[in-house]
Amino acid sequence: MERNTLLIVDDIDLNRAMLKFIFEEQFEVLEAGNGDAAIQLLEEKGDQIVLMFLDVIMPGKSGLDVLEFMVEKNYMENIPVIIITGEASADTELKAYEYGVSDIVYKPFTPKVVMRRTMNLIELFSQRMDIEKKLEERTSQLRESREKLKKNNDFLINALSSVVEFRSLESGEHIQRVKYYTSVLLRYLVEFYPEYKLTEEDVELIVSASALHDLGKIAIPDSSLLKPGRLAREEFEEMKKHTVYGCDLLEKFKQEEDNFYRYCYEICRHHHERHDGKGYPDGLAGDEIPICAQVVSIADVYDALVSQRVYKAPYEVNEAARMILDGECGVFSPKILDCFRLAKEEFFQATETKLSFADAH
Repeated sequence: MERNTLLIVDDIDLNRAMLKFIFEEQFEVLEAGNGDAAIQLLEEKGDQIVLMFLDVIMPGKSGLDVLEFMVEKNYMENIPVIIITGEASADTELKAYEYGVSDIVYKPFTPKVVMRRTMNLIELFSQRMDIEKKLEERTSQLRESREKLKKNNDFLINALSSVVEFRSLESGEHIQRVKYYTSVLLRYLVEFYPEYKLTEEDVELIVSASALHDLGKIAIPDSSLLKPGRLAREEFEEMKKHTVYGCDLLEKFKQEEDNFYRYCYEICRHHHERHDGKGYPDGLAGDEIPICAQVVSIADVYDALVSQRVYKAPYEVNEAARMILDGECGVFSPKILDCFRLAKEEFFQATETKLSFADAH
């Protein structure tokens, strides 16, 4: 609907008549003799009003009362207001501007000046609203593109991770469980350790990237990957290379350096590092290990312990948690272990119910 209506609010008939005479050839003009009538017209015709002239001192609701109503109902966002007054104190002017009025015109006014100032304001608001509309449309397009890209990324991630699980003869649930455990740990990490400055988007990206932690196993020979018993030294050294092979594959798929690629790379390469520096492939220690890799590492270790694999039976959940907390399955930072303590009941519930895999084989 076209906005081509002026609203003139003044308790003096002559003032309303003068403003109407100036603008009636170009605009539809609505009149209100008091604040209550003005509010009623705003509620009925607000989407048509392109500008409002508003007197400050009126019987009943004052001009400031009308402004307060307009702020509460968000009318000030789209309707510029020009205060018309015979005189106003500095406090009244300041209050009016705090409410968001666009201009103040003092009586008696010059018609040509009022016309010019009014048209300038209408044009300014029209341009602003046009820009906001275009920005909103662009934002919507970008949001749709981002959602589409995320769906495509999720599809590719699930496809690649499924290949890894297929080769490993796992149940097909390992990736989903690691993603879930990672999301739970990150929730506690964000809440209790804000120094890592992880945003909601970071959390989302890390959870998605966690699915590719074992990507490099695609390049490990079946003789090592599927061996039911203990690996020989040479076989274990080859198995350790999956952290590097995964990064090599990511390099081939890389399209640009962004946070998602960085998280994928860091998780692939560093999820077997240890807090004491005795992990692999780079022997990083402490906070040298990216926090995303630290989180995925403990999620992966827990799932490996409670899952049945070709080389082991599953551990009971409390025993698995004890082994992690006692440092029998790697060395983790105190902060990550704190988060694991907070999260372990959710891990147990997911293991035994929500993500049941007790009979996986």
